Amino acid sequence: MSRSKSILSKVALTLALALPVSSSIATEYEITPYIGIMSSSDLTVPESDTSISLDNATHFGIGVAWQESPSGQGQILVNYASHDYEYGDEGKTSSLDVLYAHFNGIAQFRQRQYITTVSIGLGAARFSADGGSEISPSFTAAIGTRYEISDVASIVTELRGYASLMQDGDSLFCQNDVCAAEYDEAVWIDTSLSVGFSYKF
Repeated sequence: MSRSKSILSKVALTLALALPVSSSIATEYEITPYIGIMSSSDLTVPESDTSISLDNATHFGIGVAWQESPSGQGQILVNYASHDYEYGDEGKTSSLDVLYAHFNGIAQFRQRQYITTVSIGLGAARFSADGGSEISPSFTAAIGTRYEISDVASIVTELRGYASLMQDGDSLFCQNDVCAAEYDEAVWIDTSLSVGFSYKF
């Protein structure tokens, strides 16, 4: 856990250096709704090496950004996905809902109407299943493109990864002392491929 805290501290320092605080209040904001496909880590059957695969879920997100410099943005990003999985000999179906909320720093590299973006962020993930819910610290990183169709509107594509530090969350998959699944690793990984539409105001 101390190593994980050290990694998070280094990411926070990188964010602080990448996004210096502006001397004046930012006046240009941007809102971006996203939709895409999200894939996740596997679960395992309790007391077994058998893996349980989660489906590739449709995810929905929204980002609110502000221009910190000519080539950098700050952003608050929220993403939601619901992963289904089958367990047991009868093939019962259950779901794991994941809600991500992150503060991101975004570096922008312009090539005429195209902009390549690189993003890193820190935040939290809320995991919900039959046994309840829990909140875990989370890191995210992404690379993407923007195609400007006007001065205020852009089409956005993005490949993003999430890494969340899991605690004792096995109870999420338990009801009446019967557990259907458990985490396979201490770090939960989600990856998403998204498309969005950005509008500046």
